[in-house]
Amino acid sequence: MDSAKIIQEFHEGRCTNAYRFFGAHFTYEGSEGVRFTVYAPHASSVSLIGTFTNWDERPIPMARSEFKGVWSIFVEGVQEWESYKYRIIDKRGNVHDKADPYAFYSETRPETASKVYDLNNIKWSDKTWMNKRTKNFDKPMSIYEVYAGGWKHNGEYPYTYGMLEENLLPYVIEHGFTHIELMPLNEYPFDGSWGYQASGYYSLTSRYGNPTEFAHFVNACHKAGIGIIMDMVPVHFVKDAFGLRYFDGEALYEYKDKNDAESEWGTMNFDLWNEEVRSFLISSAIFWCDIYHIDGIRVDAVSNLIYWGGNRDRGTNEGSLDFIKRFNYYLNKEYPSVMLIAEDSSDFPKVTVSTLDNGLGFDYKWDLGWMNDTLKYYATDPIYRIWDHNKITFSMAYFYSERFLMPLSHDENVHGKKTIVDRMWGDYDAKFAQARNLYAYMYAHPGKKLNFMGNEIATFREFDEKKELDWFLLDYPRHDAFLRYFTDLNRIYTNHSCLSKYDFNYEKGFRWIDADNAQQSVFSFYREDEKEYLVCIMNLTAQEYDAFDLGVPQAGTYTEILNSEKDIYDGCNMCNYEPIVSWKNKDESAKFTNSITVRIAPWAAIWLTCPKKKSRVKK
Repeated sequence: MDSAKIIQEFHEGRCTNAYRFFGAHFTYEGSEGVRFTVYAPHASSVSLIGTFTNWDERPIPMARSEFKGVWSIFVEGVQEWESYKYRIIDKRGNVHDKADPYAFYSETRPETASKVYDLNNIKWSDKTWMNKRTKNFDKPMSIYEVYAGGWKHNGEYPYTYGMLEENLLPYVIEHGFTHIELMPLNEYPFDGSWGYQASGYYSLTSRYGNPTEFAHFVNACHKAGIGIIMDMVPVHFVKDAFGLRYFDGEALYEYKDKNDAESEWGTMNFDLWNEEVRSFLISSAIFWCDIYHIDGIRVDAVSNLIYWGGNRDRGTNEGSLDFIKRFNYYLNKEYPSVMLIAEDSSDFPKVTVSTLDNGLGFDYKWDLGWMNDTLKYYATDPIYRIWDHNKITFSMAYFYSERFLMPLSHDENVHGKKTIVDRMWGDYDAKFAQARNLYAYMYAHPGKKLNFMGNEIATFREFDEKKELDWFLLDYPRHDAFLRYFTDLNRIYTNHSCLSKYDFNYEKGFRWIDADNAQQSVFSFYREDEKEYLVCIMNLTAQEYDAFDLGVPQAGTYTEILNSEKDIYDGCNMCNYEPIVSWKNKDESAKFTNSITVRIAPWAAIWLTCPKKKSRVKK
């Protein structure tokens, strides 16, 4: 390890491996022990305290190193799992006992000390997965978003990483998902923040086990063909006294101006103009990719990175924009197959454009506009949907401006918003019918898919971090049928490449058949690839049609492969059981030369496929 090079890059804001130098590392320096290194440029002195010093009894003074602002000490005989903190005396003589910003593991809340952990013991056998991994631009991606502490419980305690490996992984495979997105697993003190108010940016939360156990879970997922995406929060951090706030007695990680330093969440905003902070956060993201083989990083609250306080009226935060461009540049350079995903509620341009072309450099952006419009439409009384027709059609007017990911995430299942199924208009029957319709629309729409845990079983209770999902709902036939429907959606989606191959190709990705039928609230469009056309029809009223004429892109036979009203999904079973042969449309003003006649049940969403005809080549 070239310490001088790391430090130089650290101060320049372009260090990608600061965790190799800072923190607690097992080493041999004449004897076996641990070297502790911390950055505290404003401190007048720094000492090491911990279980190996009986805490306050015999603190170990740390020495200023040859590098600016860096303190370091080698301690012989320190064992794995021992706890420690840095005792920092600032220029005013005030004492601050701080957890290690670069700790790899920490005590379980409410305790706050860092723990010594040897990451070199982690073993991997996922080389095949890592070698073929891509950003999935032309592949199906159905993401299952999980709060690890709330999926299932073992008695009063949430599942451990080992239990998740034994139970969550088979569940995800069985029901057709391709990736698991984990809400933040960095260490955090308050359960109610769900990990989004972090205290340890390199420290895996000890709530569910240790780093080796988590790595074993990731390894098992990779060997089973399941990718892992992690949430990261580079905007803000906790105010707690043991953390980064006024780390060495002065603003170090946060802005010096109090108005900029304090966030809307009751936390502290990172000073993203500070080069050392930039290195800290860039290295943190790369750490998770390096040490834990993470396949994607979803960056939280990107609008707060773009604008001061997330407020467009305050203008863009140029230092923060420079940071996120640099963050994505180095992530893409070091790990070109890791997906970089923006949770961004703004309309700021070029979010998914390369940094080399002056974009922000993300691979995907959550389509929160689609989510908001769609859920508002499905919550509207069908009598009035004629006036909101554009809420469904509008997404395709802007879709190709970015690479979008379609989310129905945890944010849509909390804070009194109601769960997805409960947002649907109408009585109990209508809610389930429309929820099935919604998901068929979501999976046929261009863009990768994300669903929060519980969406697939149609939970009515909002997300509560203290409880597991309401798995007892599967004892009820309607919820069990909904899970079967969700599973079939995933399986059809992943097995028909026309639903994903050209997601971001304007020429081939999507075409409306009829976007203007507001009077009947029936929408129709098709997807295609080299092999087939897939036609999607959505009826958003309780009106049924025994013979509904619809234009199609090609003459041929159309076969129904999905109907949300099939009886096995708890529907009315008004389906198209026989293949449908197209007929020639004699109306010269018609958009399509060929048409089909279909049966459409109330609230039905229908998928029909037709193999593409091979063009004849004259010899």
